[in-house]
Amino acid sequence: MKKYLFILFAAIGLTSCSEKAKVNSEIEEIPVEVQVLRFDKEFVETPDAEFSKLKQKYPFLLPVNVPDEEWMNKRNDSLFKVLYKEVQTQFADTKQLETDLESLFKHIKYYFPNQKPGKVVTLISEVDVDAKTIYTDSLSIISLDTYLGKDHRFYEVFDTYLLGGFEPTQITSDLAESFITTQLSYPNDRQFLSQIIYSGKIMYAKDLLIPNASDDVKMGYSPEQIQWCFDNESHMWKYFIENKLLYDSDSKLYGRFIQNAPFSKFYLDLDAESPGRVGVWIGWQIVRSYMKNNNVTLQELFAKDAKEIFDNSKYKPKK
Repeated sequence: MKKYLFILFAAIGLTSCSEKAKVNSEIEEIPVEVQVLRFDKEFVETPDAEFSKLKQKYPFLLPVNVPDEEWMNKRNDSLFKVLYKEVQTQFADTKQLETDLESLFKHIKYYFPNQKPGKVVTLISEVDVDAKTIYTDSLSIISLDTYLGKDHRFYEVFDTYLLGGFEPTQITSDLAESFITTQLSYPNDRQFLSQIIYSGKIMYAKDLLIPNASDDVKMGYSPEQIQWCFDNESHMWKYFIENKLLYDSDSKLYGRFIQNAPFSKFYLDLDAESPGRVGVWIGWQIVRSYMKNNNVTLQELFAKDAKEIFDNSKYKPKK
C-alpha cells in the first residue's frame, strides 16, 4: 500500500511541476515592451527654452494652470537638487528595474489579459511615502526617491520598522500591490476575518505576479520577521481563536494586527518580538491553503467572500 501511495504522490508532484513549467513558458512568451520614461531627469535637464515641450509631453505631471515660475523654483531648490543627485546615483542604470518590470507586466497580462502595462514614468516626489508607486490603465508611476535604500540618510526621520520599504527591491512588490488593489473590492463588513482575508488575497496575488520575490520582500519584512511568523504561527492562531477575534468587528483590531506598526499587539510578552501586520501574514496563509485545496482562478478568488474561503481552506497551522 505504501508503495502505491508513493507512486501516487510522485505522479501528483510531477503533474504539478509540469503544469507550473507550462505556465512559466506561456508567461515568458507574452510580448511586453517596457518603456521607462525618466521624467526625474527630463524635469531637471530640459533647458528653460524647451520647457513648454516638456509640459506637453507630461501634462498629468506639469498641469498648465501652474505657472512655469513655480517649476523653475522647484528645479533650483537646494533640497530638490540633493534629492536629484542621490536618485541619479542610485538609478544611474535602470536595466535591472526594467527586467523586473518586464517580468511583473508579463505576469499581469497572463492573469489579467485585458491589461496593457508597459509604460512607466519615474519621478521625484520629495519622499512622498503615500504615493511611492501608482498603477493606472495607461501608465505606472514610480517615485525613485523613496527607494534609495533603508540606510540612506534621507530616511533617518522615519521609524525603524518602515525602513525596509525604502529598498529598491520593494519597487515591483509595491507596484504589484498598487495594481492588485485596482482589481480587488474592499470587504463590505468590518469583521477581522474579512480584513485579513482581503489582505491575504493581495499577498497571494503577489505570489503569482512576482513569483521570484521572497516572502519577506512581498511582506516588506526582514527574513527574521518572516521566520518569526512561521515559528509562532500556531500561537498566533490559537490567540485569535481563543479570543474569538475572527468574527469580531472591533475597529481596534485593524491597528493591532493589520496596519503597519513596529509590532503587533497581542498584549503579551511576545509583542516585543513580533513584527507588525501579522494579521496580514495569517490571512495570506489561509488564502494559500484555500488555493492549494480548491481549483479556482485568481479572479474567482477575488470574488469569493472571506467566510467561504476560510471554511474551505482546510487551514491548519503547523505546531
